[in-house]
Amino acid sequence: MRKILSSIVLSSLLLCVSSCDFASAQQSGLPERVASPSSVVIPPVPDKLDFAGESVPVGNFDTRESLYEECGVTMYMHSRTLNTLRATKRYFAIIEPILQENGIPSDFKYLVMAESALNPEACSPARAAGLWQIMASTAADNKLEVNTYVDERYNIEKATRVACKYLNRAYSTFGSWTMAAASYNMGVAGLAKRAGAQKTENYYDLWLPAETMRYMFRILSLKLADQNPQAYGFTLSEDDYYRPFVTKEVTVGGLDIDWVKVAHDNGTNYKMLRELNPWIREYKHPNKAGKKYTVKVPASDDMRTSIAR
Repeated sequence: MRKILSSIVLSSLLLCVSSCDFASAQQSGLPERVASPSSVVIPPVPDKLDFAGESVPVGNFDTRESLYEECGVTMYMHSRTLNTLRATKRYFAIIEPILQENGIPSDFKYLVMAESALNPEACSPARAAGLWQIMASTAADNKLEVNTYVDERYNIEKATRVACKYLNRAYSTFGSWTMAAASYNMGVAGLAKRAGAQKTENYYDLWLPAETMRYMFRILSLKLADQNPQAYGFTLSEDDYYRPFVTKEVTVGGLDIDWVKVAHDNGTNYKMLRELNPWIREYKHPNKAGKKYTVKVPASDDMRTSIAR
């Protein structure tokens, strides 16, 4: 009897809810089965846009539609884009001065957003690593140390300089920063071959593999979201951004480096040492060559308060 009464009560509640939904649908003019839809809007796309000072032909239907599509992905990939935006102040503070020092336009910081979502521990299925997603072969060509114990592709400063070297070389080939950026996705040789076959070196006029066709628009969508997050649905106050770490540098060398001991000797712990130096990959490093490493440690005794305010 109790079960029957419970069923009657539940059925009555469901009927009431259904009636309310129906009434709400009638009042709003919506179809009965879509009484409370989520608000989904088309992302805003400006009439004028540039990358590294080079005009984006947003008046062309194919360029504009591609930009709309990638802005939509960026806008509605909520948690990933939000976390990427929150990390901009922390990592741009490191990346931007190195770009400037090497003559690379500031807009290339958005390429880093597209490559790794500003996750310093990022590693792709193809084993590209770090913020700039550098392959092991590229690391070897540029004398970055990559082994079980140390992987300098995760060293933000060193990886940024390697990327700058690549981009400057690509720019000297194409005479275009847009093409240099596109080549970061598919390689200088591959892009040059397709440009030669199609008799144009204008990225926006080229038919390319799908990923490279989307690549610049992904970068541009992140530029737009960073410059005006509110317009793309992201409400961020200054306090919501991750702040740069305040650190000092120490030199560590000798055989058999114990990173846990290094951390404790400098008033911190292994976890915080790894946060500041993601290129450290194990607790210990045999360091048979006796190489010296520049290591970041917290500038204050408490790492958790050692961030810029």
